[in-house]
Amino acid sequence: MAITGSGSGQPQFISSTGNRSFSNAPLIENSDTNQVVVPDRRSWKNLFAYMGPGFLVSIAYIDPGNFETDLQAGAQYKYELLWIILVASCAALVIQSMAANLGVVTGKHLAEHCRTEYPRVPNFILWIIAEIAIVACDIPEVIGTAFALNMLFNIPVWIGVLLTGLSTLILLALQQYGVRKLEFLIAFLVFTIAACFVAELGYAKPDAKEVTKGLFVPELKGNGATGLAISLLGAMVMPHNLFLHSALVLSRKIPRSVRGIKEACSFYMIESAFALSVAFLINVCVISVSGAVCNSSNLNAEDQMSCQNLDLNEASFLLRNVLGKWSSKLFGIALLASGQSSTITGTYAGQYVMQGFLDLRLEPWIRNMLTRCLAIVPSLIVAVIGGSAGAGKLIIIASMILSFELPFALVPLLKFASCKTKMGAHVNSTMISVVTWIIGTLIMAINIYYLMTGFIKLLLHSHIEIVAKVFLGMIGFSGMAIYLAGIAYLVLRKNTEATHLLALTASENQQMTNEQGNGPIYSLPREDIVSMQLPQRSTPADVD
Repeated sequence: MAITGSGSGQPQFISSTGNRSFSNAPLIENSDTNQVVVPDRRSWKNLFAYMGPGFLVSIAYIDPGNFETDLQAGAQYKYELLWIILVASCAALVIQSMAANLGVVTGKHLAEHCRTEYPRVPNFILWIIAEIAIVACDIPEVIGTAFALNMLFNIPVWIGVLLTGLSTLILLALQQYGVRKLEFLIAFLVFTIAACFVAELGYAKPDAKEVTKGLFVPELKGNGATGLAISLLGAMVMPHNLFLHSALVLSRKIPRSVRGIKEACSFYMIESAFALSVAFLINVCVISVSGAVCNSSNLNAEDQMSCQNLDLNEASFLLRNVLGKWSSKLFGIALLASGQSSTITGTYAGQYVMQGFLDLRLEPWIRNMLTRCLAIVPSLIVAVIGGSAGAGKLIIIASMILSFELPFALVPLLKFASCKTKMGAHVNSTMISVVTWIIGTLIMAINIYYLMTGFIKLLLHSHIEIVAKVFLGMIGFSGMAIYLAGIAYLVLRKNTEATHLLALTASENQQMTNEQGNGPIYSLPREDIVSMQLPQRSTPADVD
């Protein structure tokens, strides 16, 4: 348990975080190198202590699935859809900041709140949905890595899919170094991706005026542009990212005072804004390169055909033909960095989801192998049977699954962050609640529209008997009804469980501060988050 308090007359809070001891040791003297301790002082230097989680989260916005959608947007509509990336990035910053605030204020991440809030059956269903989302997120990463290996070393795609399983061994090796080292590695990979695409911009030389117009002048010309805009929006906010961000912020040991918590929320928002800005610039670069190359006046007939249905693998050959060999290699390096970094964050999101929903201890290597195998099997089958084209289509299917599942993570986050019994004095204001619910509703409505129109088009254009179409339609729309009913349950159900935030008077807070000494009162970081391991189930002896 960690105490929240300060010398002011404002009500203070106690937050139960799963730790059972206090510590007021200063930052430098802490012997555990895995712990990131934030000094109890007013200083911009504290921002460095908070740097890290935002970069792990930003990876989901520059994964191979995003690259494929960006490539298609640039190839078909040049720079006209860049404004979608700008709008989606702003919405993502608001939502990710809410996830970070939930973890900072309550000391528990989103999956743990779901376990305590919902009955056993809904909680189990939410866990299954979250696990499917993590596997769906891992599929583009596996295929993207396989494509990158093919671009760089001419390794067949199906062999590349098998080789991505070796990254599990790398993950196991990284775990012993703790979260801070992992954050530095991911930040390095993010900047590697950025450097590669900035270099690509140098090769492609897009028109700066047209790019600026695409960013700030909204345009949607035709039904195809609308559908692609919807897929761009759907690919930006990932459900597993909300669980991941709310957990990663628990790796910091922050002063549990009103000022300390407020500072942590502010600095995490600044850190997330910086990381997501880098991700935004990378997405802009991908669309700009694709738009410049596919709308070049010196394309031959074969390259023009490639631009008609541009995927990750076709993009490599296109860049090599138009811009040169080094351009293709740079794209391969960026794709490899994206796939591997996304694999790392996806695996850890899976650990936190299982720990949060089930309170289950599982050996990390088993968890890693399980997630990786579930993604490799369908990727391998499709790569062997359908080749590169089939693997590219599997990325689109995985993106649709993520769009389908987003409301089941987003709605609980919106409700918990706007609930005073969970967030105490740090609950979202009425204005912020209204804005976030509008953003969340729009994102969910866009995803639902995308799924329903896609299903209807599939029925109308399929070459099957009318009886089979009617039968499939009945099954599909029944599933949609169940899906919408599940979302309605999450939206309409009132929160019943309060976070362990107990009000203290200023005198009681001062008394407890004196008992702990003159130093600042901290909440210890979550050991399971710091070491990237899953905690054991608590026992009565531990509670005592």
